[in-house]
Amino acid sequence: MIVPGGGMSLDGTRWVRCKPGFLLPVQVLSRLFRRRFLAALADAHAAGRLAFFGKIQDLHRREAFAAHLAPLRRKKWFVYTKPPFAGPEAVLAYLARYTHRVAISNSRLIALDESGVTFRYKDYRRNGPARYCTMRLPPDEFIRRFLLHVLPKGFHRIRHYGLLASSNCKANIARARQLMAAPMAEVEPPAVHDTADPNATTDHRPPCPCCGGRMIIVEVFARGAAPRGPPSGAGIAI
Repeated sequence: MIVPGGGMSLDGTRWVRCKPGFLLPVQVLSRLFRRRFLAALADAHAAGRLAFFGKIQDLHRREAFAAHLAPLRRKKWFVYTKPPFAGPEAVLAYLARYTHRVAISNSRLIALDESGVTFRYKDYRRNGPARYCTMRLPPDEFIRRFLLHVLPKGFHRIRHYGLLASSNCKANIARARQLMAAPMAEVEPPAVHDTADPNATTDHRPPCPCCGGRMIIVEVFARGAAPRGPPSGAGIAI
């Protein structure tokens, strides 16, 4: 779920930003999520909405399922609430890989015939090369697991509310961008003199959008390269 950190005022004249620390503390949120998640699992099991197959088939019994959840109530659960390192664009790109792709890609399929389907998967309980494993399932079991990722009839993969509601999405987004836009500092153009030095070089450094001063190049990286350690000093401009 993506929730904006603010919203438009009731009269639509200003953007109301969220206060720092407006979310729940991490420890409180972790315990709350653990309690609500396990309670929802227990309710779904009692209502008969959970199905178990293979080695965990015995969990359909109420006593066995309660014993299976008991250790999870004593474990510490962790909720990741830190800001993204690469900004909101990286978060949207990360979520798009899960909302716009199928359950399994063709590159993970190794072989298939009448007897079964062989594919690659990751076992996150292992480390190193042993994490990458191969599994072979009968055709009906593979199809059953694949169909678990298909949404039921009437459900949508992505829903939009609030500012992104389809009824007035374009108008809301345009107005929100207008209210959130920071005022740009106007930079006076340099005066033109007839006696200017013809050999003087033009400063092509882009201006800062906040103060109007010229940006200072701290480090230059080759295309596709990642920064490693502090700036070396070779690309520093004074």
